[in-house]
Parts: sequence; C-alpha cells; structure tokens
Amino acid sequence: MTVPVVPDALLQVIVVPLVFAVIVFALGARLGKNVGWLAFAALLYTTVLMVLVGLRLWVIGTYPAESYSWVSSSGFSFGFLADNLSLPVALVMNIVCTTTAVYSMDYMKHRLEVMYGSEKKGQYSLYFLNFMLLDAGLIGTALATNLIELYLFVELMLIPSAFMVALFGYTNRERTAIMYFLWNHLGAFIFFAGIILAYIGTGSFQISALSSMPVDTLAYWAAGLILFGWLIKMAVFGVHMWLPTAHAEHPTSFAPFIVTIVGVGNYVVVRLLVQYMPVEFAPLAFPLMVVAVATMVYGGAMTLIQTDVKYLYAWSTISQNAYSLLGIGSLSLLGVSGGIFYFLNHIIGKTILFCVAGILIVQVGTRDMRKMGGLAGRMPVTATLCVIGSMILSAVPPTGGFQGEWILFTGVFYRGVTGEPWWYLAVGGIGLISTLLTVAYTFWPVRRMFFGAIPAELSQVKEAPLTMTVPLLFLAGLSIVIGIYPDLLYHFLYQYAKLLLPPLGGA
Repeated sequence: MTVPVVPDALLQVIVVPLVFAVIVFALGARLGKNVGWLAFAALLYTTVLMVLVGLRLWVIGTYPAESYSWVSSSGFSFGFLADNLSLPVALVMNIVCTTTAVYSMDYMKHRLEVMYGSEKKGQYSLYFLNFMLLDAGLIGTALATNLIELYLFVELMLIPSAFMVALFGYTNRERTAIMYFLWNHLGAFIFFAGIILAYIGTGSFQISALSSMPVDTLAYWAAGLILFGWLIKMAVFGVHMWLPTAHAEHPTSFAPFIVTIVGVGNYVVVRLLVQYMPVEFAPLAFPLMVVAVATMVYGGAMTLIQTDVKYLYAWSTISQNAYSLLGIGSLSLLGVSGGIFYFLNHIIGKTILFCVAGILIVQVGTRDMRKMGGLAGRMPVTATLCVIGSMILSAVPPTGGFQGEWILFTGVFYRGVTGEPWWYLAVGGIGLISTLLTVAYTFWPVRRMFFGAIPAELSQVKEAPLTMTVPLLFLAGLSIVIGIYPDLLYHFLYQYAKLLLPPLGGA
C-alpha cells in the first residue's frame, strides 16, 4: 500500500489554523456565522493530513519527525513528532474541533442575540479567531518536540480560552475568565519551573533529552513540578475549585475545548514522565492513583446533586478525567495505553453531551433540568445523542468508552495480582465501584430531561437545526465504530506503550 507523502505535513497542521485565524477574523463581520465554514474547511484539511500521516504510521510503522531552526545562532530548533502516541491524540482532538466549528455557527448566533439583542456579526470575528488559535495550541501541544515549544503551545491554549469565557460566557463571565486564567497560569508556571530544572540537569530543552537527566534530587524535583503543574490544569481533587464554574459558565460551543484542554494533561504526563523519566515518576505513580480515585468519587458525588445541565457535565469532567490518571498511575502496559484511549473517548462523549446542553439552551431556553421533561417526543435526535453520549461515559458497549474502561481497569488490577501490595487492588476496587456513580449521573438526567410528561410551556419545542445535530451524530458514529473496532486507535497506543514495557513491568 502506497501512502502519499505531503511535504511538511505536521508544520501545515499548525500553520493552517494560524493563517485561517487571521482570515476568519478579517471576514467574520462580512460573512457572519457562515465564516464558520471557513474554519471547518481549514480544520477538515488538517484532519485529512493527519489521517494520511496515520496511514503511513500504520503501514510503515514510523513517520519522520520535522525539525526547523528557531534561533540559529544558539542552535535552538523546534519540531513536530507524529508517533504512535502523539498522532492519535492530535487526530481525535482535531476531529472534535472540526465538528465543533460547524456546531458553533447556530449556537453562537443564538448566544449573540441573547447578549446583544441582535446577531452583531462582528463578534464572529473574535469567536472564530480564538477558536482557530485554540486548535493550533492543542495540536501543537501533542506534536511538540521541545519543552519551550510545548510551553508556548500550552499558553496558546490558555490565552484564547480565557478570552472566550470573558467575551461570550454567562454569569460573571469576566470574573470567571480571570479565575480560569489565574489557576491555569499557576499550573503552567509550576510546569515551567519543572522545565527549567530539567534544562539545568540536561543542558537541553529537547523532550527526548529528559531521559539523559541524572537520577538525583534535581530530577525528582523536576518530575514533581511537571506533574503538579499539570494536575492543577487537570483539576484533580484539592485543586479542582476553578473548573466547575469555568466549565459551566463558558459559551457552550466552547465546552469541547475545555474538556480537551483539561484532558490533554494525560498525554503530557505519559510523554514526559512515563516515557522519559520513569524512575523519577515511579514513586509518584501510586499517590497519583489515590488522587485519581478520590477525584473520581468526589467529582461523581458532586455531579449527582446538580440541577443545572451545564454544571452537571462540568462536575462530571472532573470525575471522568481521573479515570485516565488511574490507568496511567498503574504503570502497566494496558493501564497506560488504556488511560490514553479512555481520554480520547471521553472527549468525544463529553463533546456530545455538552453540545446537547447547548441545544437545550437554544431550543428550550433553560439549563434547569427541573423545568424539563418529555422532550424526546419533540427532539428525538437530541434525545438519541444524549443517550449515546451517556453510553460513552458510562462505558456501555458498543461505544469506545467501554473499550477504554475495561482496558485501563485490566491494567490497574494487573498490578494488584502480580506481587504488588494489596492496596493496588483496593484502589482499583474503589475506582471500579465509582463507575456506578457514572451510570447514575449520566442516565438519570436523560430520564429527567427527555422522558415523562412534557411541561405545557415546552409543547412547541422543535428539534435543533442540522448544523447542530449532524456534527454530533458523526462523533456518536465515530465512537461506535471505535467501540466495534478499537484497533483503529488502540493499535497505535498499544504499539507505543509496548516499547515502554521493560520500565512498565508487564501487561
């Protein structure tokens, strides 16, 4: 099988969204919501590029890294790497962004009309400018080969996302944006401190140079700071306070970005610490599992008491993201690969559910689930999407969430039955029990919103426009395809984790 090679494909994946950020900003006022089609076209092109890269990886097993001179006098360069870990992460994130570009058009039309009393077309320029910058930041974070480059892409995720909340959010949006920015910048600052310590120990900012760092006190501090910085950005229990409000009060079309920004930390932990600093990370692994389980249980319990549909899914993000950390902390082949696989399916499922919440805001006019009921008869497509999204998060076959959950829990329990202390089994058992919370907080809202008697004031509610439902149907179909044939993604992740098998210690 011959796979066409596109010159500088990985660089294009970053540059095209940046170029189109300028284009959509310039044309937003003229084209109005239809400027979203330009964003969609650009991201569809970069998605096709990554599919071609993935085919080459599948057939040949490798893809050449791209390197570009940055500061030639110092020999400082930046580059992009598409391997069996970064490629599936970047591809799924880009697919989510691509579908969200279409969904955003009608959602933002409604949001602007509520905010300003009219569509105010010039605001589309600001929205899609930040939208494209965010995509570039996410994909750059996955593909970066240099720690400073990685940090800059992390900041590229942060600044536009804060503007999104400040410009188009709901209650106290400026205050919420400042809180979101400060917490995430604190995490980024601590991560940056870890980068500096790593540079002192290696004399290089290349990510691959982390493996040459002497195993000493400095290395342990570097690993600890890198991990703690990302745990703040991932809103684990104890440093979770910023996420529920930021995740519930942003414009709902922006929700897929927040979910992905929070979850991409799983990728960074594996890339930097599990791959290149396994000795330094090992003492932190089991405490990470304990924090993950605490986050799963606490986040799940808080989700159960929510009545606002956006706060419901915001709190569930805290709980769900910790599943991946539990698998990664097990330091087993299936735990690590399953953790990343679960993260990718989680962002698909949560994108569907948050966008369903956006549909309810647009079509029903409320976020309060107590005021809903019986909407399946008026909105059958939206109801179906909510059921499928709930199935993904609850790991119900044949969705991809089921495949991810059983793989990562197999890895977790493997550690508990192969000579490890009994508390590995205990933590895994608590984690498994917490999955019952997931079933409860995903399916009871479905019953509450879409079944039973419909309130008289909602009897005239209509189904959402196709631009809001078709992208979500595509994601739902994708999750089912992955659930039936998980090797489409897991082939890459397993091959990657298998190379780390000696330090991981088994299946």
